[in-house]
Amino acid sequence: MSGSRAPGPEAGAPRAEPPGAALSVDVAGLLAQLARSFALLLPVYALGYLGLSFSWVLLALGLLVWCRRSRGLKATRLCRALALLEDEERAVRLGVRACDLPAWVHFPDTERAEWLNKTVKHMWPFICQFIEKLFRETIEPAVRGAHTHLSTFSFTRVNLGQQPLRINGVKVYTENVDKRQIILDLQISFVGNCEIDLEIKRYFCRAGVQSIQIHGTMRVILEPLIGDMPLVGALSIFFLRKPLLEINWTGLTNLLDIPGLNGLSDTIILDIISNYLVLPNRITVPLVSEVQIAQLRFPVPKGVLRIHFIEAQDLQGKDTYLRGLVKGKSDPYGVIRVGNQIFQSKVIKENLSPKWNEVYEALVYEHPGQELEIELFDEDPDKDDFLGSLMIDLIEVEKERLLDEWFALDEVPRGKLHLKLEWLTLMPDASNLEQVLTDIRADKDQADDGLSSSLLILYLDSARNLPSGKKINSNPNPLVQMSVGHKAQESKIRYKTNEPVWEENFTFFIHNPKRQELEVEVRDEQHQCSLGNLRIPLSQLLAREDMTLSQRFQLSNSGPNSSLKMKLALRVLHLEKQERPPDHQHSAQVKRPSVSKEGRKVSARPQMSASPGSGDGSTAPSTPVAGGGERPGMEERGLPAEAGLQGPRDLGRSSSSLQAGPASSPSHISVKEPTPSIASDISLPIATQELRQRLRQLENGTTLGQSPLGQIQLTIRHSSQRNKLVVVVHACRNLIAFSEDGSDPYVRLYLLPDKRRSGRRKTHVSKKTLNPVFDQSFDFSVSLPDVQRRTLDVAVKNSGGFLSKDKGLLGKVLVGLASEELAKGWTQWYDLTEDGTRPHVVT
Repeated sequence: MSGSRAPGPEAGAPRAEPPGAALSVDVAGLLAQLARSFALLLPVYALGYLGLSFSWVLLALGLLVWCRRSRGLKATRLCRALALLEDEERAVRLGVRACDLPAWVHFPDTERAEWLNKTVKHMWPFICQFIEKLFRETIEPAVRGAHTHLSTFSFTRVNLGQQPLRINGVKVYTENVDKRQIILDLQISFVGNCEIDLEIKRYFCRAGVQSIQIHGTMRVILEPLIGDMPLVGALSIFFLRKPLLEINWTGLTNLLDIPGLNGLSDTIILDIISNYLVLPNRITVPLVSEVQIAQLRFPVPKGVLRIHFIEAQDLQGKDTYLRGLVKGKSDPYGVIRVGNQIFQSKVIKENLSPKWNEVYEALVYEHPGQELEIELFDEDPDKDDFLGSLMIDLIEVEKERLLDEWFALDEVPRGKLHLKLEWLTLMPDASNLEQVLTDIRADKDQADDGLSSSLLILYLDSARNLPSGKKINSNPNPLVQMSVGHKAQESKIRYKTNEPVWEENFTFFIHNPKRQELEVEVRDEQHQCSLGNLRIPLSQLLAREDMTLSQRFQLSNSGPNSSLKMKLALRVLHLEKQERPPDHQHSAQVKRPSVSKEGRKVSARPQMSASPGSGDGSTAPSTPVAGGGERPGMEERGLPAEAGLQGPRDLGRSSSSLQAGPASSPSHISVKEPTPSIASDISLPIATQELRQRLRQLENGTTLGQSPLGQIQLTIRHSSQRNKLVVVVHACRNLIAFSEDGSDPYVRLYLLPDKRRSGRRKTHVSKKTLNPVFDQSFDFSVSLPDVQRRTLDVAVKNSGGFLSKDKGLLGKVLVGLASEELAKGWTQWYDLTEDGTRPHVVT
């Protein structure tokens, strides 16, 4: 399809900067500052030289301030009068901050709802009674059963105050919506002097809330519309994006001293509450008994947005030295938001035209009114500087299906961003699966991670007749751990029951459903033991009607009648290519942010964690997919995937990780690490491409052996006494020469899926050798059940010298740890490959 394209090397490529262009001195500014300093110091020197009192200096400063203020007030009054004569409406708007105005002032399709505010005000006392009943009859028992330390939890006072909730504007969607539903967007604002007091008698702890403020856009969906009273089957409520929430606590310090809560903080609690209100979490209230509440509470996503975060140009240089006299560049990175799914790109050091070439995938549940939000920042040791923002309406992306454009950044004087956006439709049949697998190159490789070809939607209902665990006649605290490849999620804990009911929804991005399988394990949280497990090959869903399977599954290694009820649905991610005329022009609608840069209340550095921010256990299915290479065109050819496994026993088996959830939801811990990319060598697929090119050059018409990149010798075992995985890197042999002088190899280790800098292990560098000997031991703190779900990522790299270009990948291997011999350990030679996917072990 035609449209805006990325500029070629002649037009859009950034010009090479001459050496030394990173720093520049403003000579004119330096001379001006010296002149101002001389003008200020001269009167003081003159007074001292003449022997006059210092009071003359203070008097002169006072007169100067008074004159400037008087002149400024006169100019302000004159400008206001002239502006009022020219445009009265514009003058009034300039006198009020944009964020203080209701939505109907900015958007003509948003209407006032004063009649609704009067109704809410009249009903407020009865609404408060309902909320108090909800706190005491629903929330209080749930908190008591959540942990043994909270068994004496109770609310002593629940009062929401006299100030009712206010609705500043209402928008009704009439286009691109189902005929059996009504969608409303309510701009709500609540500033209440409430009094909510709680007590935990066991620890003599009292705490409470004195006031609450919440501002945001709340979506209300009335569906399905029916032909009988009350005409609406159910009511669904949620926020499209994280609302602004402020809570004034009392006794919070005492509350956080309780065991089980001491890892929390004020910011963490606010993030948990805020994310509980944001998609995909929702509150569903059935109005008739016949409605399918599970289908409304956990609907199928509308689509998947694949975001190619390519490059930027002409960004501002925020790094300065010598109080701004010497100007530098910036260290840009991007933060991408779709609802409560957040991704962070890697940081490009000292570059005003950075190239990221990273790819992310995010679920879209409500595209009318939902936007793609992107912010660029300059990484600094203290507070990151703002480099610009962008907001794109997803309705436009859905219409075009594919957008590849340059977008001008908002709120900054210059800068533009190159994005490629793909709208993937969820297909309930496998007719397009072969084409999708070919497009993402999943039909040839043996990896389990990379660009997604399909989406697995799992609804976890309940379990029956679970065994007692380690203690006889004692009910377990069951939870369910689910994994596909390296992606793992787990349910909430149900306490003291052998027939738990979860009613939770989970989603997994699938690379190749023909080869991957779903692993499910029910565990007892109290005794840390397994209550049963099962494996379901995803290929079974391909032959089912609508690729859906709903039944009770018999658990293995469990009781004779133990079963788990689940519903599985597989959807193929298909990019519909539309035929466009040659002169077709398209451009996504870019929305201006409603809050100015000065009015931002969120910090520049996003808050991210590995745990889902949802309060009901349904995780945000936004697994980051792939980091691109250094060339923008690489996405067209597909990205290499590197999740193949090598191990002593089960070589072809896919392993998984006990990661608590996708690293996409905003929450608790400030992380300096970017969102990890799965289908690349830690966001560097260009290293794999260069290594493959080097292999082709080495071959040069000859036939290479079975180990063209060489081999590495490892000892791997798990120490039960230390509760650690011990990896000994002995040596490498027959490595390739990276330069004429040989190679300077070292070994880098990761225990996937942990790709943080703190989880990296490195050997020393051996200079100018192709057969290095290391004999270095490393350990990872992880239990035996957890390590059997992980993969050891071993890469041999060439170090090169300082500022040397001879740095790169010499080979890698992915070792699967799902082996019963892990406790005993083994020592073996492993073949190095360009992406670690060829399973070949040398004994």
